[in-house]
Amino acid sequence: MPKQFLIFSLAIMMLSSCSDNRPYADLILKNAVIYTVDSGFTIYTAMAVKNGKVLELGDDIYILENYISDSIYDASGKAVFPGFIDAHAHFYGYALNMQYADLNGCHSFDELIERVQKHHNQHPSEWITGRGWDQNHWPTRKFPDNTLLNELFPDTPVMLIRVDGHVVLVNQAAIDRSGIRADSLRNPGEVIMKEGKFTGVFLESYAEQFRNMVPAPPEDVLEQLMKQAATNCFEVGLTMVADAGLDASTIRFIDNMQSDGPLKMAVYAMLNPTEENFSGFLNKGPYITPRLNVRSIKLYADGALGSRGACLLEPYSDMPGYYGIATITPDELGRICLLAYDNGFQVCTHAIGDSAVRTILNVYSNYLLPGNDLRWRIEHAQIVHPNDMGKFGEFGIVPSVQATHATSDMKWAETRLGPIRIKTAYAYRKLMQQNNWLPNGTDFPIEDISPIKTFYAAVARKDLNGFPPKGFQKENALTREEALRSITIWAARSFFEEHRRGSLESGKNADFIILDRDIMTVAEAEIPKASVLYTYIDGEAVYTK
Repeated sequence: MPKQFLIFSLAIMMLSSCSDNRPYADLILKNAVIYTVDSGFTIYTAMAVKNGKVLELGDDIYILENYISDSIYDASGKAVFPGFIDAHAHFYGYALNMQYADLNGCHSFDELIERVQKHHNQHPSEWITGRGWDQNHWPTRKFPDNTLLNELFPDTPVMLIRVDGHVVLVNQAAIDRSGIRADSLRNPGEVIMKEGKFTGVFLESYAEQFRNMVPAPPEDVLEQLMKQAATNCFEVGLTMVADAGLDASTIRFIDNMQSDGPLKMAVYAMLNPTEENFSGFLNKGPYITPRLNVRSIKLYADGALGSRGACLLEPYSDMPGYYGIATITPDELGRICLLAYDNGFQVCTHAIGDSAVRTILNVYSNYLLPGNDLRWRIEHAQIVHPNDMGKFGEFGIVPSVQATHATSDMKWAETRLGPIRIKTAYAYRKLMQQNNWLPNGTDFPIEDISPIKTFYAAVARKDLNGFPPKGFQKENALTREEALRSITIWAARSFFEEHRRGSLESGKNADFIILDRDIMTVAEAEIPKASVLYTYIDGEAVYTK
């Protein structure tokens, strides 16, 4: 064998040996614009992934020289983001709603009736159910009554949930099954009456009572609904959601689905405040698995602004003398706060009106020391009195907001609040400045599930038609970086998940998405047109367009 050939062969063998010693990656992503959303908001072009975790990020040359893989994906310059996280949603409720008549966008009560009839003809069932109606979009802007429902469905119970979930319209057959009587109402302020008779409109605790009367679907049907709900979330880039209010039985069902494999969606579960739920989870301390985190309690301090259930310090501008509905007493709130504090649980309380927000701030401050990191949250915090704004930062209380609520409500909110109070409503920038971070969500199915629309609403303060041209109270818009953090790392932080989710950093979960356009650089009007090409959870593609 010629000497030169021998030397050449040895050199090739040595090079091959060196190459084989490079760490193996299950996936290498190259030629991308990767927004890590780390503390420095670093941008890289390549990433190596192994065993569901991020190995390392860098430029293409560095990653390709230091790792080998049988799966190398060329992103062709596309933008890559950490998987989006919804800080406040109703995932289980969204799954159940897939069985209901879709009443979103109804422009009149007549249209609502048409949709309900059509749905029942196509999907006959023991109960007729629907969700999504909003009287603020009807010509009269008044609550309906059940006269026509009684005529059309005299024997079949009907329950139609308002878009916010705080109000239902039911027919007489449903009322008869409930046992509710006009002469023995425990909370008469939560019932709309006319001439001493029920109109079929029930709010808050009564609305919950009717919702609980509807039979749950069989387990096999529910499993399919949950899987479809997860698929829909993956399609819009969601890799984790906070489910704001679940019972222990539902949490166990989710846990089993996740453990067995069918449900890949990660869930932060907030407990409904019942003794059964407390004995099942609260008293045992936080329950954490790779895809489930149970360490918070969900409470309600008032209703919603659209149904005039939000509890205000001063009367509604369009209903003199009426202040809304307080749904929990300070004493009861304090009792549950103490239970949560003693068991290492977070408290997350729905509060929309400025009176409700003030009550929660005052009660929380009885348990929270300045500088604490317990991350007790106020969900929505839509209307905050200027004198109360500083208490969020003083006691480390986290305002958890939903940017699309501002753009959904803006056309009628001033009618409820007047020209002065509206200026301290949906004040996301001011709220963000209290702790220098802010979790953001959708509150789906109340709003659309898309976090891209959340991002757009936070930045542009406009609806999808570009209204208003200059943005709604634009002084409270977030920057694009802030808006991105609010649906990634800040959302993760709001439920103690920032160590494993919310940013793309070595050792963290390889949850990421690839978009067809870069929402950080495209023209503002182009943002809501962005769509997800791929969604990865733990390094596995769970959605491909």
